[in-house]
Amino acid sequence: MKNYKDLQILIAEDDDGHAELIKAGLKESGVCNPIVRFKNGIEAWNFLNGTSKIENRDPDKSYLLLLDINMPLMDGIELLQKIKSIADLKEIPVIMLTTTDDPHEIETCYNYGCNLYVTKPVQFDKFAEVLNRLGLFIQIVKVIN
Repeated sequence: MKNYKDLQILIAEDDDGHAELIKAGLKESGVCNPIVRFKNGIEAWNFLNGTSKIENRDPDKSYLLLLDINMPLMDGIELLQKIKSIADLKEIPVIMLTTTDDPHEIETCYNYGCNLYVTKPVQFDKFAEVLNRLGLFIQIVKVIN
């Protein structure tokens, strides 16, 4: 029988309002996993590669990253590229959660190895619906140790 690790959710999102909506939407849909939020790609990268001065990734935990594209210091595509090029990190599921619906950027993200691309709707009620569906999806995700 396989062992399953607890899943911690990482959110890389520079917009405070969007980050709070994401957290609230996930909790409303029943997700009770611990959530860590990063305000830019550099913060997320430092956490993942073990160079953060605050908190670093625990190799004994499993993670799921919700990643925005348009962030300062390091954008989501560059962060995705870095994550998927490192053996210890490339198995982390990455869901792009962004307002960008450009087909070229969507294709680029999938080519770099994102697991899912979700466009954040501009309208609040539609955004809440997307978060609810995403929360239901996350509830069924288990990461094998």
